[in-house]
Amino acid sequence: MTDRKKIILLAEDDRFLRSIFQKRLEEGGYVVHPAADGAEALDILAKTIPDLVLLDLIMPRKNGFEVLQEMRASAKLKSVPVVVLSNLSQDKDMDQAKDLGIAGYLTKSSVSLVNLLDEVRKYIYN
Repeated sequence: MTDRKKIILLAEDDRFLRSIFQKRLEEGGYVVHPAADGAEALDILAKTIPDLVLLDLIMPRKNGFEVLQEMRASAKLKSVPVVVLSNLSQDKDMDQAKDLGIAGYLTKSSVSLVNLLDEVRKYIYN
C-alpha cells in the first residue's frame, strides 16, 4: 500500500467556492489542483492524472461537458473517475453527464463542507 496523497482536480469557476472546497479537501489530506475553467482543467490533465476530478458543468472557455468528452476520448484519462459538482439539477443535464461516464453527480446546494470529504471518499476509495 502506498502513502502517496490522493490528487484531486477541482474545476470550479466560482473563486469563493473553489477556495473553500480546496481548503476543505486539503484539510482532509488531499493534494488539490484547482482550475478556474474547463480549458485550465484540461491543461492540468495534460500534466497530471488525478485520482478524482470534481467538475463543475457551467464554466467559461470550456464547459464541463466538453471537458468530459475530451477526457473520455483520451486513453490515459478515460478511466479517471469524475464527479460532477454543479448547480444544474435537471434530468437532461444529469443524463448527459451520465452518458459521458461520470462516477457521481452532486448538486452544490446539497453538498456541505461537512459532508464533502465523505462524498469524495466514496469515489476515491470504492
